[in-house]
Amino acid sequence: MKKKIYAILLLLFVLIIGGYYYVYYPAINIHKTSFWTGVVVICIVMGLIFAINSIRYKFDKNQKIKNFSYLPFISKMFLSLAVVLFLVAVVGNVIGSPLLRAKKYASLLKVETKDFASDIEETEHITDLALMDTESARIFGNRKIGSLSEVVSQYEVENDYTQISIQKSPFKVSALKYASFFKWWNNRQAGIPGYVKVNPVNSDAEYVELKQGMKYVPSAYLNYNLMRHVQLKYPLKIITGYYFEVDDEGNPYYICPTATARIGLFGAMDVNGIIMCNPVDGACQYYKIADIPSWVDNVYSGNLLCTKYNWAGTFSGGFINSIFGQKDCKQTTDDFGYKIIGDDVWIYTGVTSVNGDQSNIGFVMMNQRTSEAKYYVVSGAEEHSAMAAAEGEVQEKGYVASFPSLINVGKVPTYIMVLKDNGGIVKMYAMVNVEQYNIVATATTQNEVFSDYKKLIKSKSSGNTDDIDTETTEAVITVSDIQFINTEDGTVVYIKDDNHNVYKQNFDENELLIKISVGDTIKVVYEASEDGINYLSSYEFVTDATKSEL
Repeated sequence: MKKKIYAILLLLFVLIIGGYYYVYYPAINIHKTSFWTGVVVICIVMGLIFAINSIRYKFDKNQKIKNFSYLPFISKMFLSLAVVLFLVAVVGNVIGSPLLRAKKYASLLKVETKDFASDIEETEHITDLALMDTESARIFGNRKIGSLSEVVSQYEVENDYTQISIQKSPFKVSALKYASFFKWWNNRQAGIPGYVKVNPVNSDAEYVELKQGMKYVPSAYLNYNLMRHVQLKYPLKIITGYYFEVDDEGNPYYICPTATARIGLFGAMDVNGIIMCNPVDGACQYYKIADIPSWVDNVYSGNLLCTKYNWAGTFSGGFINSIFGQKDCKQTTDDFGYKIIGDDVWIYTGVTSVNGDQSNIGFVMMNQRTSEAKYYVVSGAEEHSAMAAAEGEVQEKGYVASFPSLINVGKVPTYIMVLKDNGGIVKMYAMVNVEQYNIVATATTQNEVFSDYKKLIKSKSSGNTDDIDTETTEAVITVSDIQFINTEDGTVVYIKDDNHNVYKQNFDENELLIKISVGDTIKVVYEASEDGINYLSSYEFVTDATKSEL
């Protein structure tokens, strides 16, 4: 009878453990705290199972329990093992704490100090900055899917958009997801039919339909759930999450970074590789850090990189200094932006002193694939102060600024950001001087905001502006049409010549534009634009004498 009871209890316990493992699929790894918790609980339960008869006998005889000598050996063994494992976990956690290993934490990220003006390429046009935030990307993506009736009835767009580089250009991508369990059940054989790709530079959204559907995705159930599928294939790996990416040919993959503790048992969790999953057929491949394909962008998350920088910035002088003296302690600001350099995605964030003042002492750029870090000494306004300055320029419109990126305009550190309305739609662009954040330019186009900002720098900046050049072109044109268009920002004058070129200027900048009529011949000075609508700087009428000279 005793053996039968043991067998029933053990079988029931094994079924419970198996069900728990399938539902939650925890990593079987000594660097995971939940693993130690699970093992300790299993040992305690096993010890109690084998002690159940002895405990029942004591209660049946109304005997007092003074010690545990009456327990069988196997029960004592499991309970003792639980105590030992608990103590090992506690000691391992203490050994890996910053209190004892602060210098080790500080050494986990190698930060190289660079010169801003020489290391950051000068920017003329926004082609490598992801100015659009995830919230705006969701709006454009949902609008695109909303126009596809055969898709929107069965699928939704995942909330998470991944910032990637496709052929050295920034894009935000997100896979579709099943709208419910029943819609997964009805479509599980075909899979997810495509994904959304949003250009964060010009706000274009595109739905990409796949030749074969994605079956192993986060919104699927049972064995088709992405995280369950990957974790069960690699039960010993600690998988920190997943990122949806596409390669340069548009093929979809899920990138699942794996992690391990660098200090002690649980301290300084850091990426040690990735598992790449093909969501079409479920094929998985593990890559060590050195072997990761170059097109993969999301290995180290922006939050992890900021955490590692903060370890380096606060613990380099020791743990005591990080709490009391805080000499030379610095930390990142509370958000970050993205920039494409070559074929990699880098995050950018400002660096402040730990005292929490409202200014930056520099900024850091970190590579999301390699964790390479570069620090630049650039003093000035922190990002939220710059955002407030940009919003103040258009406060009557109620626009909200996105988190800015930092660019080099004629060797002058400059914030650039978008301004959004209440619906999350990009309405304007803003540029703010880092060192003098009262120098702010706003405009409805990128070309215009660059032009206005350069003029402001030349007229107001006390720094070195010799390298700030606004390239202009001169031409003699015959006016074929002139239009005065009223906009939210005032009246804009559009002039078309007989070759269908267009030149525009704000009327309040030059009221003499009212003198121009169709048929006039004028000499224009303008800044050329890629979209063919050039920015007019000045003009003068061409007389008959001037015509003969020309």
